[in-house]
Amino acid sequence: MLNRRHLRVKVLQALYAYHQSDTKDIKLHEKNMLHGIDQVYEMYIWMLSLISEVANYAANDAEERANKHLPTADDLNANLKILTNRFIVTLNDNRDYLIALKKYKVEWHFEPELTKSLFTILKNAPEYAEYLAKTGDTIQTDKDIIKFIFKKVILKSSLAEQVFEDKFIFWPVDRDVLQALIAKTFKNFASEDAKQNHLAEITNNWTEDREFVVDLFEKSIRFDKPYQELIAAKTQNWEPERIAMMDTLLMKMAISEFINFTSIPVKVTINEYLEISKEFSTPKSNSFINGILDKILIDLKAEQKIKKIGRGLIE
Repeated sequence: MLNRRHLRVKVLQALYAYHQSDTKDIKLHEKNMLHGIDQVYEMYIWMLSLISEVANYAANDAEERANKHLPTADDLNANLKILTNRFIVTLNDNRDYLIALKKYKVEWHFEPELTKSLFTILKNAPEYAEYLAKTGDTIQTDKDIIKFIFKKVILKSSLAEQVFEDKFIFWPVDRDVLQALIAKTFKNFASEDAKQNHLAEITNNWTEDREFVVDLFEKSIRFDKPYQELIAAKTQNWEPERIAMMDTLLMKMAISEFINFTSIPVKVTINEYLEISKEFSTPKSNSFINGILDKILIDLKAEQKIKKIGRGLIE
């Protein structure tokens, strides 16, 4: 699921798009940011659907084998055990999942070879043969083969990766979140009763997290000029064009949290943006941002502009 660092990255992406765009409609960019967050969940539903499609392709494969010109005994008696896999059966009966499929209009007809190629990989894997031969299955052992399909078949497929990259622009960034959502789903699905199993949530508390991303986005734009002045005062020896845009945006977001988010400790804010800078900015950004924020923080404290609620939230 999306944690606060992932959400900060979504705000960073939205701020970058805002500053690069000729359109300065804050509400429009805010809407796009929230849509980008929802797309992570949409990606999750598409992945669940693909897992189901791969498992259910066993029926198509059995039909193709039975219709061969000279089918063997094995072709005529294909093992269709996976069609009764408890995870897949309960997933396909899950009300929230079915609603999400309709909401996002999920269907795989546009990529007809993908499911077939993935099932072929699965069919030739020794792990699948072991699964078919096993008796006394439980919901847990049924989940094991589905985990194998997800981790070792789909995520290892260059074709599947290309499909998701083409459909979801932030696939490389959101892939880790997707894996966490799928892992949470495996944990949640512990019953053979579909009504007792729950899909993963996009965040732990979307009401609070939505307020957080919207406030951070809006305040980073609203106070862009004074935050820029704070940064400029501490970077007088730097030519503006030498400072990476991502560095500037990250520092403005951090300053916004220092001043406007009373429940977020200063240390947490600094650590979060330093970690984000390692992935989204230059190799030297980490130390540069840390040094500038430390100087700005000293001034903000002296001017009593930082007000945190609770012990230990400033230092």
